[in-house]
Amino acid sequence: MLKNILIYSLVVLGIYACQSVAVTGRKQLSLVPNSEIIPMANQQYKEIIAKGPLSSNREQTAMVKNVGVKIQKAVEEYMAAKGLSSELAGFQWEFNLIDDPKTVNAWCMPGGKVAFYSAIMPICKDEAGVAVVMGHEVAHAIANHGRERMSQQLLAQYGLATLGALMGQNPSAGQDLLMQAVGAGTNLGMLKFSREHESEADHIGLIFMTMAGYDPNEAPKFWERMTEKSGGQEPPEFMSTHPSHSTRISDLKGWIPEALSYKKN
Repeated sequence: MLKNILIYSLVVLGIYACQSVAVTGRKQLSLVPNSEIIPMANQQYKEIIAKGPLSSNREQTAMVKNVGVKIQKAVEEYMAAKGLSSELAGFQWEFNLIDDPKTVNAWCMPGGKVAFYSAIMPICKDEAGVAVVMGHEVAHAIANHGRERMSQQLLAQYGLATLGALMGQNPSAGQDLLMQAVGAGTNLGMLKFSREHESEADHIGLIFMTMAGYDPNEAPKFWERMTEKSGGQEPPEFMSTHPSHSTRISDLKGWIPEALSYKKN
């Protein structure tokens, strides 16, 4: 009996694992539905934005919002063309600029809610630079990287239990797991994206920004500016969850011809 249950569970797990990432087609583990993740992400985003403070720079704020809408439309167009619009169910897009002169960062929660920090804007330099970052961060959400890493944590910590079962048995553990996966900008922190996730978001984001009308050649330039900003001080690639700047630049240049095939005439 126990053996049959185990076999059944593994079969179910295999079915869940056969989810594919949009654009790249990579198979990923998917034990947690977005219908459970997105409401929690939306609530946390609301709390982060309420604490703010939001930037008072109207020009930069407008730039973030305008680029965000263009990337959103490109994503929706791409997903519709591929028959994948259902994967955007529950998305409630929102784009904000938080006033933080020290944090060089931006992120997108599952469900399409984006935050930029003001310290990254000088590195973005202009609208095209914002599009590079926006495309990358939105790509994390479209590729369901948060869902994937949450599923990995769920499997590693709780075996074959579903998030729903875990919430029923141990609500605080289930909530902590969910909060960690969508906890951008909080003291809980986010489970770090792997180098694979970062590279995949670079690849997908390059296509989205091109579809939105931006030049993909601006992506390597952004990372060159990021390299200058860091003064070359970055950990060796094998010690970091992020690809090195030089690897990123090289990979992005290699993907530009593909991205340009999505350029509108």
